[in-house]
Amino acid sequence: MNAYEDIKKGERGAWISIAAYLVLSAFKLICGFAFNSSALKADGFNNLTDIVASIAVLIGLRISRKPPDSDHAYGHFRAETVAALMASFIMAMVGIQVLIDAGTSLFEGTKEIPDIWSALVAGVAAVVMIGVYLYNRKLARQIRSQALMAAAKDNLSDAFVSVGAAIGIIGAQFGLPWMDTVAAFIVGLLICKTAWDIFRESTHSLTDGFDEDQLHDLRTTVAKTPGVQGIKDVKARLYGSHVMVDVVVEVARDLSIVEGHHISDTIEENMRRHHNIMHVHVHVEPEETRI
Repeated sequence: MNAYEDIKKGERGAWISIAAYLVLSAFKLICGFAFNSSALKADGFNNLTDIVASIAVLIGLRISRKPPDSDHAYGHFRAETVAALMASFIMAMVGIQVLIDAGTSLFEGTKEIPDIWSALVAGVAAVVMIGVYLYNRKLARQIRSQALMAAAKDNLSDAFVSVGAAIGIIGAQFGLPWMDTVAAFIVGLLICKTAWDIFRESTHSLTDGFDEDQLHDLRTTVAKTPGVQGIKDVKARLYGSHVMVDVVVEVARDLSIVEGHHISDTIEENMRRHHNIMHVHVHVEPEETRI
């Protein structure tokens, strides 16, 4: 099925994130100790935490690929949304820790100035993570994966952390240690905001929330179907990255069962063709007599 193939593609993005974090965390920690940069070492430890978030996304995608069974008749697609929710918690913890560390640094004494090469390392790491972010964002939009989009946003937040580390290191070279604190606060706030956005989207989906504008588009498609005299109800919800739609339409009272069934098939086909929706339940009712 295409749905399961899409999820398999999403796993590739999660693996790329894990590989990037493994390489960059090792690189940053080695260079951080070699160049005496506490900012770079903190960034490296941050990437170790991000590996956990990416693994959570990977596990969620793997579970969502499981076919339907006796107690999961609709499949396991929502495991993907749960994974995105877990990733938001991990990101929030990282963001809060960055803010705490920034606040603590205000009360510390004079620090030893790190080697300027550590700023270059942080800059290269930021460029790499932006590349991973762009790849995962494109893939997430292509397969409509909440979990992979959460991983992509985590990639972007890590790029911000590396940029903040580079700014702090450069500022220290010019006797401006406060730049490190300001950059850290900004980065921490950005990470927390990203975590909140992922949390809000995930919980909205898990509580069967659905975008009203998209629902209006679905209703318009149903209304244009030949034979539909009226629409009594159109409901939709997200099941992982897949949309499930319930439609109640009115048709002429003298239609045969075969004709009514043909209208239902047409609605389902239009949903597939125009909105890429595979799960549509159509209920046909006779048109109400209006005085």
